[in-house]
Amino acid sequence: MDENKSLKLDLQFFAGEEKNYKASTGVDEFYHGVLDETTEAIIAGALERVEFAQTITVELPQEAVRAYGDNKTAEIAVANGNVSVTGAFHKLPVEVRQTLLGLETVEGLSSYGAGDNPPYVACVFAKTHEDGSKEWVGLTKGIFMRPTINAQTKQDTTTFSPDEISGQFMEREVAGFTKEKTVIFGYDEAGSTANRDALFQKVFGVAYPGSTTTTTSSSTTTTTTSA
Repeated sequence: MDENKSLKLDLQFFAGEEKNYKASTGVDEFYHGVLDETTEAIIAGALERVEFAQTITVELPQEAVRAYGDNKTAEIAVANGNVSVTGAFHKLPVEVRQTLLGLETVEGLSSYGAGDNPPYVACVFAKTHEDGSKEWVGLTKGIFMRPTINAQTKQDTTTFSPDEISGQFMEREVAGFTKEKTVIFGYDEAGSTANRDALFQKVFGVAYPGSTTTTTSSSTTTTTTSA
């Protein structure tokens, strides 16, 4: 094959690729699980979902660091900052706060104190699109800090006060990746769950709730049994 024909075929290939430029319009399915660092299991216990998520912000700061020589830039390196997460929910139930913050509970009463020791957790949530597609985001290992307690008097009109919580996340070994990772994400077209199922296995070590997973020596098959 001559060079001009090969170049033409390459251009046709790239021109035929379709990219999705639809922006996300919502957030849904925030799941978390406490990491088990004493056994081979990734999470201890079952996954928990916090419903009615309103906003979830993941900050991934980076800074370009320059080295100079001969009165010019000799090299540029990237310095990565700490990954932080802030979530706002219509309501953050007491049970969720007990899990995420490791609160001591006595006779139905939860508490904050100097000895609080929040557990390491992993989280997953979905950015939703109007066409039914979803981008799944997984946070591999981090801790959440106790939120501010706010209260406001009721006025002539009813105003809802959402609950917010923030956390700091770090890198963790994830099966299949050569380097430790803090954030993993994947995109599914409407009606597809392949990347969702793979992400839950990577981040939590268990199947997406409502799915069953069978692992063989050469492959992993995930079957969705309910929505």
